[in-house]
Amino acid sequence: MELLVSPSSVEEAQYALAADIIDVKKPSEGSLGANFPWVIRAIKEMTEKPVSAAIGDYAFLPGGASLAAYGAANAGADYIKVGLNFDGAEKARELIEAVVKAVKWQFPEKNVVIAAYADFERMNTISPMEMAPLAAEAGADVAMIDTGVKDGKGLFDFMDVAALGEFADTNRGMNIQTALAGSLKFDDFAPLKEIAPEIIGVRGMVCGGDRSDRVREELVEKAMSMVR
Repeated sequence: MELLVSPSSVEEAQYALAADIIDVKKPSEGSLGANFPWVIRAIKEMTEKPVSAAIGDYAFLPGGASLAAYGAANAGADYIKVGLNFDGAEKARELIEAVVKAVKWQFPEKNVVIAAYADFERMNTISPMEMAPLAAEAGADVAMIDTGVKDGKGLFDFMDVAALGEFADTNRGMNIQTALAGSLKFDDFAPLKEIAPEIIGVRGMVCGGDRSDRVREELVEKAMSMVR
């Protein structure tokens, strides 16, 4: 497993550099809130680690999502991540294909991450199980599960180890990686290791439990030691 940590600024990123992947987001704009392109570029220039960038929790706006994805890739992100904040398989297919094409068109070496939400039922959005085959068929690299509503409930409040293990196993069969996130806690490392996703994403955990606080270097190092 690799640890992805999500700082919200260039200043905060310096405390996250021990992580395997540095993820740029703007938590005030949502679960996968997009940050500014100059922030992505500045963080990319401060580390040799892979940099990920969230582009938003998108409604069905394939043109907007594809342009944002291209912009994030051009700004230096190695992983470009979009959340599907709507329902419907055909709509999801169209947006995923647009985002993949926008990135791979000029940056074939970069990774596209498609995220659906563990709390999809309360959000009225596409389920992760329905999303993943569409992501694989479109040529995305990673299928991700996050939580869309940040109200203290985490990934394991909505999906159990068996369901998440099935998600990861199915993705392996489709040659696509799995990323898991969603208000994870240090106590979640044991079941996460059982599931064995390729990537786990955290923010609140390494901010002391409140995602609106600052990333703490010692908690990133603690998380890394538990991943290893």
